[in-house]
Amino acid sequence: MIRSMTGFASGRGAGLGQTWNWELRAVNGRGLDLRLRLPEGIDGLEAGLRARLQEVVSRGNVTLNLRMARSPEVEAAQLDPARLDGVLQAVAAVEARAAAQGLELAPVRATDLLALRGVLRETAPEADPAALRAVLLADVEPVLEAFLAMRAEEGRAIEAALRREIDTVERLAGEAAAAASARAGAAGDTLRAALLRLRAAVEVDEGRIAQELALIAVKSDVTEELDRLAAHVAAARALLAAGGAVGRKLDFLTQEFNREANTLCAKSGDTALTAIGLEIKAAVDRMREQVQNVE
Repeated sequence: MIRSMTGFASGRGAGLGQTWNWELRAVNGRGLDLRLRLPEGIDGLEAGLRARLQEVVSRGNVTLNLRMARSPEVEAAQLDPARLDGVLQAVAAVEARAAAQGLELAPVRATDLLALRGVLRETAPEADPAALRAVLLADVEPVLEAFLAMRAEEGRAIEAALRREIDTVERLAGEAAAAASARAGAAGDTLRAALLRLRAAVEVDEGRIAQELALIAVKSDVTEELDRLAAHVAAARALLAAGGAVGRKLDFLTQEFNREANTLCAKSGDTALTAIGLEIKAAVDRMREQVQNVE
C-alpha cells in the first residue's frame, strides 16, 4: 500500500528513575528531513533514533521530541522511619537527663531532626546513560508503530481517491476518442461544403487541396495523445499496486497526464472535445493534490 507523509503519535514511559514523553509528527516534504529534539547527556541516543527513523520513513518533514524528567518518587526525599525513631529516643533521653540536672533545653524542631544525617534517605543516583539509551530505544517502538499506522490509514484514503480519478481519466479518454471520431466526419462535411463554394468562385488546384486536407488531418489527430493517456493510466495503477514510496513517481506521472490533456485541448478544434480535455485536466489537478502527500 502507499502511505501518507502526514502522521502523528505520542507516548509516555518511565524507568531508571526517569519519566519521559515522546511526540512524533510529520508533514509532507520534497525529501526526508529529520529533526530530533532530545535531552543532552545520553550518548548515542540521537544516532540510534535517527537510524531507526531512516529505516521506516523515506520521505517527509519528520520531528521527534523527547522530554524527560526525574521521577517524582526519586525527586522527593524518603523518610527513614527506623532512623527517625532512634533519633527521637535519643532526644528524649537527652531531655530527661538534662531535666534531672535542672537544665532547660530549647524545644526541638522538626527541621532540626530532618537535618540529621540518615533521617531522610538520599535520592537515587543518576541512571547509567548506556542503560537509559537502551530503554529509550526500546520504548520508542510503540510510538513508531502508531505513527506508521496513521500514515498507512491516510495512505489508504489517498489511494482510494487516486483510483477514482484514474478511472475518471480513463472514462474521459474513451469519450474523447468517440468525440474525435465524430469530429472527423463533421469536419470533412464542413470542408467539402466550403470547397464547393470556393470552386464556384475561383479555380482550385486539386493537388493542393489534397495536401491541405492531409495537413489538417495530421495536426488535428489526437490518437497519439489518447494512446499515451491510456499508457499513463496503466502506469499509475501499477504504481499503486506496487505500493511503497512511490510519491515522486506519481508526481512525475501527473505532469505527464497534464501534458497530454493540454495537447488534446490544443488540437481539438471542437467544443465537445475541448470540454472533455478540460475535464481531464480537472481530474489530473485533483490527482496532483492527493499525490503531494504520498510518501
